[in-house]
Amino acid sequence: MNREQAWSILTEFVQSESLRKHCLAVEAAMRAYARKYGEDEEEWSVVGLLHDFDFEIHPNADKHPAAGAPLLRERGVPEDIVYAIQTHAEYLNLPRNSRLEKTLHAVDELAGFLVAVALVRPGRTLEGIEASSIKKKMKDKAFARAVSRDDIVQGAQELGEPFDEHVVFVARALQAASGLGLGTAEPASS
Repeated sequence: MNREQAWSILTEFVQSESLRKHCLAVEAAMRAYARKYGEDEEEWSVVGLLHDFDFEIHPNADKHPAAGAPLLRERGVPEDIVYAIQTHAEYLNLPRNSRLEKTLHAVDELAGFLVAVALVRPGRTLEGIEASSIKKKMKDKAFARAVSRDDIVQGAQELGEPFDEHVVFVARALQAASGLGLGTAEPASS
């Protein structure tokens, strides 16, 4: 399974631009961590892209992503990728054994939260963001209320990454990614 095939599956099932952007954000974070850990960037990219591929047709916990798994298998997605995608759903209670599975869980909610933060910042950017700013925003329960703060914290712990470093690492990965609609800071004048 390569990225092009994964993108084809994603666009077959996901019409929402915001959901596609979320999948692109998770892909960017997964790819960055694959590079950091010396893992297969293409495989990790595919997992990031496809993790929410069925959310429009199965938007409830009783279906997503378990009901989407057979659709992935029908399209030739390898079983280890299908399993990794299912493990990001806390409510399925599937053990996350591999670094790939732990990373997907660690970046999913965080990527959504960081994009929400960027969209309310001047220039719609994450450039220069500090972990302390993210922690402050996380305390505001009205901000991005659908994002699980517990999953964000637990994800970093499960991955074994210090929280502050994890937040900044993912923010940098998202800022560097194209197609997310995130701006860049104005260049300093000399």
